[in-house]
Amino acid sequence: MGWFNSLVVATVPLIPPPLVRIFAARYIAGDKLENAVKVVKTLNEPGIMATIDVLGESVTEKEQARQAVEDYKLVLSAIAENKLDANVSLKPTQFGLKIDYDFCYANIEELVLEAEKYGIFVRVDMEDWTCTEDTFKMTLELMKKHKKTGTVIQAKLHRTINDVETTLAGNKVNLRLCKGGTYQEPRTMAWAGPEIVRQSFIACLDMLFSAGCYVGIATHDERLVFEGMRLARKHKLNREQYEFQMLLGVDRELRDIIVDEGHRLRIYVPFGKHWYAYSTRRLRENPDMAGHIVKNIFKRYEI
Repeated sequence: MGWFNSLVVATVPLIPPPLVRIFAARYIAGDKLENAVKVVKTLNEPGIMATIDVLGESVTEKEQARQAVEDYKLVLSAIAENKLDANVSLKPTQFGLKIDYDFCYANIEELVLEAEKYGIFVRVDMEDWTCTEDTFKMTLELMKKHKKTGTVIQAKLHRTINDVETTLAGNKVNLRLCKGGTYQEPRTMAWAGPEIVRQSFIACLDMLFSAGCYVGIATHDERLVFEGMRLARKHKLNREQYEFQMLLGVDRELRDIIVDEGHRLRIYVPFGKHWYAYSTRRLRENPDMAGHIVKNIFKRYEI
């Protein structure tokens, strides 16, 4: 981490919300669903796909979880109405995982059933390590009844390679593979060295491709983008058998390189009233992104 990025991360708690809002404008679609729809339409024009996410997580009341269900129903309807090339990503704790597993499962399955009406894929997102086991369990249960579902694996967790070998590859789970930098995990659960995490990422991707899994290669690391391209070529995959994924507003140049090379790309498009918590966490836990955003704050906004 460079000194500039370190300074940004250290001062995040002191940054006034209006200034954070300026930072957030590059990588959050806005407060409202219509903002997200507008961004996705713009992305779709050159053939870039999207994942829409309603910001929010770790609810403590069942009413909050039920509100999240209703919010996502509106998202699914908007995707269908506007003929968007987009799917949705759901955080289990936003639907009550920390309240009750069965309650959470019922909420997410309700949305999966709603998505099936429109032919929309639903990804059960991954949060911190305390949610990993329940998230895998939930996804495998959903997959028995609903084909258009999948989840996420984080290369930095110690358990991930074993999960790929023993469960995920054999069940041909549709996966987003990421480093897992968003959550600060204890060293007993996650690798701390960046190169170890890269090696885990590459090993997992190779095993998943070998097993015939569809993988969303989610990274802004140029080396891992290269490795994703190399492994897709090694396994003789056509462009419909995998995709790359990136966050909204991050490294437009790398995004263009991926598309120009002929690979499919999906952009994660978050929106909603909980933008502040999401933004400050991204800034704190992703120092490279923090530095990138601050350095470019006075540049013209690009989605």
